[in-house]
Amino acid sequence: MQKKKKSTKQMGPKPQYTRKEPKGPRIIAAKYNTSCVKADQYPEGDTVEIAFLGRSNVGKSSLINSLCNYRGLALVSGQPGKTKTINYFDIESKEDISETEERRYNWFLVDLPGYGFAKTNKGNRNLWSSFIADYILHSERLMLLCLLIDGRHPEMPIDKVAYDWLVEAGVPLQIVVTKADKLTAKEKSANLAKIKEMYPTDTPPILYSSLKHTGRELLQQRINTVLVGDEA
Repeated sequence: MQKKKKSTKQMGPKPQYTRKEPKGPRIIAAKYNTSCVKADQYPEGDTVEIAFLGRSNVGKSSLINSLCNYRGLALVSGQPGKTKTINYFDIESKEDISETEERRYNWFLVDLPGYGFAKTNKGNRNLWSSFIADYILHSERLMLLCLLIDGRHPEMPIDKVAYDWLVEAGVPLQIVVTKADKLTAKEKSANLAKIKEMYPTDTPPILYSSLKHTGRELLQQRINTVLVGDEA
C-alpha cells in the first residue's frame, strides 16, 4: 500500500480575532435604589433619569435585565403588571478615553409600572396610574423616555393613547420594539414600517430581543447621546 506524502504547504500565520468594543460608555454596574409613588419619595440630587414605560406584558423587565447585563435586576413575573411602583436603579457607565484614562457616568434607570386595561362592571378601565403621569410631567431630571411596543402587536390602541399623551406632554421619546426574536423577517419588516408610521420620533425605533440581546448596543448608544451628547 502506497503511503500518502506529507503536505509541505506552508501555513500562514494564525488569524487574530478581536471583539469590536462599542463606541462610547457601556454599562458596568447596576443596582436597585428605591421605589416610590409620589414626588417627595424621589431620590434627591440632579442625577440624569432615563425611564422605561410600556403596556403590561410587553417584556419591560426582561429588557432592563438584558440592557444592564444583570439577570434578575428587574423582577420578571408570569403575572403581567406586577410592577406597581416607580422603581429607581443606580446605573454606572464607563468610557475608555485611552489606555490610561477613563470617564464614568452615573444615572438612574427608572422602571415605570405597566399600563393597560382592566375589565370592570362599567366596561374597560384605563390602568394608567396617576402617579405615572405626575412623574413624567414633573420630574425635571427625566431626559429620555423609552416607550416599549410589542413587535407582534404594533397597532394596540392603548399604545397609541400612551404615545399621543407623551407627545402632547413634550417628553423626549425613543420607541423600542420588544420581542423581535418572535417575529419572522417578513413580520419584522412589515411591523416596523407600521410602527414608524404610527409612532414617529426624531430617532428610528430600535428592534430589541431580550432573549438574544439584539438591539442592546443600539439602545445603549441612544442612551449615550443623553449622557455625553449627540456625538456619542
